[in-house]
Amino acid sequence: MPTPKQRLPYSTAGGGGGGRRGASGSGVLPPVVVLVFLFVVAPSLFFVVCNGGRGHVHVASDPKVRNDDQEAVAMMNLKSILPKEVIDAIAASQQEKGTLSVDFFRNHESPSWKTDDLVTDKGMNVDDKAKAENSAAEHDLPTNNSPKDPDEHQVDTAAKIARRKLREKRREKRAMDLLSKDDEARVKLENAAIERSKAVDSAVLGKYSIWRKENENENSDTTVRLIRDQIIMARVYSALAKSKNKSGLFQELQTRIKESQRAVGEAAADADLHHRCESVSLLSLFYKNNFLTLLSFNKKHLLYSAPEKIRAMGQVLSKAREEVYDCRAITQRLRAMLQSADEQVRSLKKQSTFLSQLAAKTIPNSIHCLSMRLTIDYYLLPLEKRKFPRSENLENPSLYHYALFSDNVLAASVVVNSTIMNAKEPEKHVFHLVTDKLNFGAMNMWFLLNPPGKATIHVENVDEFKWLNSSYCPVLRQLESAAMKEYYFKADRPTTLSAGSSNLKYRNPKYLSMLNHLRFYLPEVYPKLDKILFLDDDIVVQKDLTGLWDVDLNGNVNGAVETCGESFHRFDKYLNFSNPHIARNFDPNACGWAYGMNIFDLKEWKKKDITGIYHKWQNKNEDRVLWKLGTLPPGLLTFYKLTHPLDKSWHVLGLGYNPSIDRSEIDGAAVVHYNGNMKPWLELAMTKYRPYWTKYIKYDHPYIRGCNLSE
Repeated sequence: MPTPKQRLPYSTAGGGGGGRRGASGSGVLPPVVVLVFLFVVAPSLFFVVCNGGRGHVHVASDPKVRNDDQEAVAMMNLKSILPKEVIDAIAASQQEKGTLSVDFFRNHESPSWKTDDLVTDKGMNVDDKAKAENSAAEHDLPTNNSPKDPDEHQVDTAAKIARRKLREKRREKRAMDLLSKDDEARVKLENAAIERSKAVDSAVLGKYSIWRKENENENSDTTVRLIRDQIIMARVYSALAKSKNKSGLFQELQTRIKESQRAVGEAAADADLHHRCESVSLLSLFYKNNFLTLLSFNKKHLLYSAPEKIRAMGQVLSKAREEVYDCRAITQRLRAMLQSADEQVRSLKKQSTFLSQLAAKTIPNSIHCLSMRLTIDYYLLPLEKRKFPRSENLENPSLYHYALFSDNVLAASVVVNSTIMNAKEPEKHVFHLVTDKLNFGAMNMWFLLNPPGKATIHVENVDEFKWLNSSYCPVLRQLESAAMKEYYFKADRPTTLSAGSSNLKYRNPKYLSMLNHLRFYLPEVYPKLDKILFLDDDIVVQKDLTGLWDVDLNGNVNGAVETCGESFHRFDKYLNFSNPHIARNFDPNACGWAYGMNIFDLKEWKKKDITGIYHKWQNKNEDRVLWKLGTLPPGLLTFYKLTHPLDKSWHVLGLGYNPSIDRSEIDGAAVVHYNGNMKPWLELAMTKYRPYWTKYIKYDHPYIRGCNLSE
């Protein structure tokens, strides 16, 4: 038998011819033979197998040992040329499936044979990756064509394990990529949905669908608003149904409107609806002894819960939409309703302004009661008991003097009490109170019963200032004129609720009182004083104010906090700049300032004849052509370029009209001012600001208890 070194016989069965080639006498195959085998014979064999599967590589007539030797020699030569992964794949394929075939290489590609430039992970979409995973999973599953012979049982070689691990890693990596991309895509979709939802009123979309979730909006008034919106749409559809002679639909809509109106009532939040339902439930207990009556009551009035009423109304609205929907008609109807609502809002605003002005110029019954009782008791006192102690301090310029002009006993007591309680040296403070003859007795009696500690106090009656008459004071002369009387007292002037007179603010009685204009005559009232701090009666003092006497006014007369942080507090807000007298002499953008807490240098006042300047401008405004009534506009003119701005922490304003003042500003202020209509002694005062004022009132005082004054 010839050895493999001497001859290598090859033959092809069932194929087209074969050939022999002898080797040389040496024991090594020449390179040409290997090349011919690789590039001619082997490809021919693979294509034959691929096309018909009819050919097999075998040795024609040699024993099995000879075939093994030939294969061994071929593998040795192939190892020197082919990569290790290819050799391992060939060996594994022979062990798993017997004869090597091209189908194996089609279905079991080696990673080193894949071309990244044709298909990459980045270029594959989600569907392609899913298909690739499914294909790989199918390859891992056992097939029905696997050999059943025990001798052909699969053997886990190192190459097979490595290949399996590699596939698993690829699958895991692809799965992780897909998951991460899915998460990113979901997050992007959610963000996009959120952005889109911000531009859409979610309370409107799907409002009349009976399947809509009732709690999708977390606002506390969602249900109330939904019911009211349904009522609006029901009114629109009822008008359309009536115009199209659909009486049945019209009656049904009217019934639902009444039920929804009863359900919502005056509720402002969803919690109020539950209280209404509880009330109806309690009412139904009265019918517990009569089942039929209770049953009829339930049919007529119950749908207890708001969701049931919403659902019932939604069904009727859906029916109406199908029967009478007309986009143009609905638009016209809604526009008409909107215009009507706008007119009502304007009318209510006027009425609200009228009522607030009316409330601001009235005195509550409890305060009026307090004043009357104090007045009666004062005039029952002997003359010797009507005097205040320490009267020698009234003209001492070295002390701290305050001017307070008021006809409100309770308000004046808060100003004095808060000032003394926050003063470092109360004994050095002197209060000069001026009131009218109606409240003179009450003011005296209150401070005789409740003296301000060691401080000095003195009360005067403005009607006893004989020098303050119409020949000297332009305001008094103007108030006596026929034109002013007609403006204030004419019977047919529009002051009704429907008219909502815009000038009612300037018809406030305080503008007719000389107490309001007495601030322009301070040197005449207190001729021996050098400085005085003027305080309104609607302020509360929270800190020691003696530092104001040390402020250098730089030759100015008035020290005040400016209010020009906003445009409407400039001169053009208060003065008529269309008048040449105003336009020539003042800057419309000049910064305004506030009355309520002002430190006045009375020496400079006298030098600059401030009272004379006031008289000049007051005389020019006899016909109210320069400004309307009040004391701030003439004050701006009189102290123009003579006002020194104080730090804003001395005086915080707005507690009588502004609900959004920062709490830290209020707590840090030396004086807080309830300027505006919502005075702290009125019921319309803002609740959150009222405690700053009430804490200086002794509600257990006999007079206060007797007049039913409470916090």
